[in-house]
Amino acid sequence: MVKIVSATTRDVRFPTSLDKTGSDAMNAAGDYSAAYCILKTDSTHEGHGMTFTIGRGNDIVCAAITHLTDRIIGQDLSSLVADWGKTWRYLVSDSQLRWIGPEKGVIHLALGAVVNALWDLWAKTLDKPVWRIVADMSPEEFVRCIDFRYITDAITPEEAIAMLKAEEPGKASRIADAERDRAVPAYTTSAGWLGYGKEKMKGLLEETLSKGYRHFKLKVGSSVEADKERLAIAREVIGYDKGNVLMVDANQVWSVPEAIAYMKELAPFKPWFIEEPTSPDDVFGHKAVRDALKPYGIGVATGEMCQNRVMFKQLLQQGAIDVCQIDACRMGGVNEVLAVLLMAKKFNVPIVPHSGGVGLPEYTQHLSTIDYVVVSGKLSLLEYVDHLHEHFYHPSVIKDGYYTTPTEPGYSVEMRPESMDKFEYPGKEGVSWWRSEEAKPILQGVKI
Repeated sequence: MVKIVSATTRDVRFPTSLDKTGSDAMNAAGDYSAAYCILKTDSTHEGHGMTFTIGRGNDIVCAAITHLTDRIIGQDLSSLVADWGKTWRYLVSDSQLRWIGPEKGVIHLALGAVVNALWDLWAKTLDKPVWRIVADMSPEEFVRCIDFRYITDAITPEEAIAMLKAEEPGKASRIADAERDRAVPAYTTSAGWLGYGKEKMKGLLEETLSKGYRHFKLKVGSSVEADKERLAIAREVIGYDKGNVLMVDANQVWSVPEAIAYMKELAPFKPWFIEEPTSPDDVFGHKAVRDALKPYGIGVATGEMCQNRVMFKQLLQQGAIDVCQIDACRMGGVNEVLAVLLMAKKFNVPIVPHSGGVGLPEYTQHLSTIDYVVVSGKLSLLEYVDHLHEHFYHPSVIKDGYYTTPTEPGYSVEMRPESMDKFEYPGKEGVSWWRSEEAKPILQGVKI
């Protein structure tokens, strides 16, 4: 028996705006940040979870985490995980907190941190990584993790169980693939940030190509001519006929007609997909873009700003996307992600998670492994961004173009205390980087 006795939050921000890491057409100067949740227990185990933001507003998410953890303090872990779907619904059912959601926005970001901290705690008590807990579940146990409210018009629990049972014959061999680090191929965005100069971008492309990457994503949306120049450099490095794949990402900067016109201009560079071509809430807009670009061989991807399973349901039902980009903590943690994995499987859309942020590759390596081993049975891809992994006890690692499958108990996002102390905002005088002279250009500069 493990009881949750208290919870703490930490507002941790890394100053990535200084070198333009993470910069894109919509978000020019982000500071990769973690709204961090720690669940303390009456045992030696702690649960660690986080939600990713890009700076200002991280403190608001931390405040929401505190409100949500109030609902589980004093409860036994075993009772919470015995019926996960019921627990998840309980966590979203505080009527006054739900009013400022419901099941979206800041309150849902906070929910992701809390739910993921519970999974981390549970995994540590079972001495397993999160992906392995799910891989060891029966189809019925998997389905009990999910709150099916609002999605039974797309998939029922009975359908989900049947789908999972159909994939069971090959599950043992896919677990073996995971154990030899061949479950999750990686792609890289590290060269593609919009704020990087052309020489830096070219050098990073050459470097990642030499490391075995075959899929590369670049940010677009500044101007057609500038993007044509950048994509020409990318194709010069990776070629057109060498088996290398190019993807582009506009981060919601266009209207629907603009997205269609702009991408027709970039079609000669043969991108596999355009990510976030327009508002993340515009289901019919994504459908219109997809239909218009299909003759050009360009698909549509979205998901990093998709706020819940209901939005994903609509995107999938309407045939609006070619690639489903789940986010580990914008939705309500592992449980809601499992629901989307099932819907994507039913609608035959591949899962390629969003991982462009601190802690996200650590999370999503588990989710992609679950998708391959348990749900889809098909290899897909997972984004990898080579930044800030040194701050975690169990950082994600790429070898030979694949993620190394996590083996340590937990959800892999436990951050080193010294990193939390150094980059806590506003932090302690003499300890936090945010109290230093180096921080002043950010703190006193124009808020972009």
